[in-house]
Amino acid sequence: MNQPLRVRYAPSPTGHLHIGGARTALFDYLLARRHGGAFVVRFEDTDQTRHKESGIEDQLNGLRWLGLEWDESVDIGGPYGPYRQMERLDIYQTYLDQLLQNGHAYHCYCSEADLEQERAEQEASGEMGGYSGKCRHLTPEQVAAHQAEGRKPSTRFRVPADRMIEIEDKVREHVEFESNGIGDFIIARTDGIPTYNFAVIVDDHLMKINLVIRGEEHLSNTPRQILMYEALGLPIPDFAHLALILNPDRKKMSKRDESIIQFIEQYRELGYLPEAVVNFIALLGWSPGGEEEIFTKEELIAQFDLDRVSKSPAVFDMDKLNWMNNAYLKKAPLTRVVELSVPHLQKAGYIQGDLDEAAQDWITALVGLNQDRMRYAAEIVELSSIFFKDELVIDEEAAAVLKEEHVPVVLASFLTQVEQAEAFTVEAIPALLKQVQKDTGFKGKQLFMSIRSALTGQVHGPDLNVSLYLLGKEKVASRLRNLL
Repeated sequence: MNQPLRVRYAPSPTGHLHIGGARTALFDYLLARRHGGAFVVRFEDTDQTRHKESGIEDQLNGLRWLGLEWDESVDIGGPYGPYRQMERLDIYQTYLDQLLQNGHAYHCYCSEADLEQERAEQEASGEMGGYSGKCRHLTPEQVAAHQAEGRKPSTRFRVPADRMIEIEDKVREHVEFESNGIGDFIIARTDGIPTYNFAVIVDDHLMKINLVIRGEEHLSNTPRQILMYEALGLPIPDFAHLALILNPDRKKMSKRDESIIQFIEQYRELGYLPEAVVNFIALLGWSPGGEEEIFTKEELIAQFDLDRVSKSPAVFDMDKLNWMNNAYLKKAPLTRVVELSVPHLQKAGYIQGDLDEAAQDWITALVGLNQDRMRYAAEIVELSSIFFKDELVIDEEAAAVLKEEHVPVVLASFLTQVEQAEAFTVEAIPALLKQVQKDTGFKGKQLFMSIRSALTGQVHGPDLNVSLYLLGKEKVASRLRNLL
């Protein structure tokens, strides 16, 4: 490519950043950074019925959290702004006028009722649906009559007949469309606001976008856009249409599908690490070529290219994402995992107010105990509930252990050690357990499993010494007395 690479992510500001949009933005970003190009973020907000005032900031916040820094957008400006379509209406009008003047577009005075009647007639006669082109050749007298009635026209693009439109897509390879199946389509509504297909080509041209990456649902829009590029005499960018992301049942992802967490904001709220989410999203349709699956952002930039992007749909696997995030959490500094976990403990009502030094140390030990088990930070609430609840819930395995003959002897001996202990710290507890072993003669599973079952209600779990320290001397003694 002779020109510097310029790519764009251009969402409608209708809500939070969706996983599909995040993938498009990530692929844009990785390619731009690898090739020293520009990553542009602009907003297609001409559909005012779906527009949300917070939508732009919601999208930008999602990108910020993922660490996808952009080079041009509404917040930092750039040489090709404005970066919102509703601030570019005068620009679009210039190109609309050009199409009208050169005969590639015309005014259509059909009302919605007219179009609905036309569709009904086509359906009744078994004809293929689509606009018939009835306003293509209106006489000046017909136009005057429509205007006298107060009708406001939309603007339609005049699709040429018998054209084969060919696309060399960077992902889907060679694709062909016949122009006869397209029909004259609206490029500006009756209020003068352009439709997506028209505005997008003007924006891409003026912002010097030379590679358009987007979902395959836009593939059918591409022939329309190519025809308009040609009609305006504009260079046509390269296209790369990404395959769908499917849910675990291999069905098209629906925003109502609860088997998948679909919005980036939800991952942030649950305490996922952004670098893990980026790593996971990068592998939704892209293969690095080896067995390795864990990549830093820098490694992704160095390796990413469209040649390894699959034409087949990607399946969203929550289990894999959780495995990957767990791998990142294990390696993360404990202070960072604590910072992610504290809000969830506060929301659960387990901790209140500001933490003093002792409480901070206790929370750090609590998170450290569970760090290797957490798939995301919100799980700290469930994993640590035994340290906050007074009532002990004993599962079936632990109940079976507690029925064994040696257990009362072990628990009574340990209670004595706990009550006599001057210090009940992580460092002091091993000596107490060793003394129980010496006094009772029980060791290994008979010792440790009995104590764990009695105090946590579970046979297996994380480090016993830390678990006992977190329960605290009083709670340990109380539980032992109750059982005995």
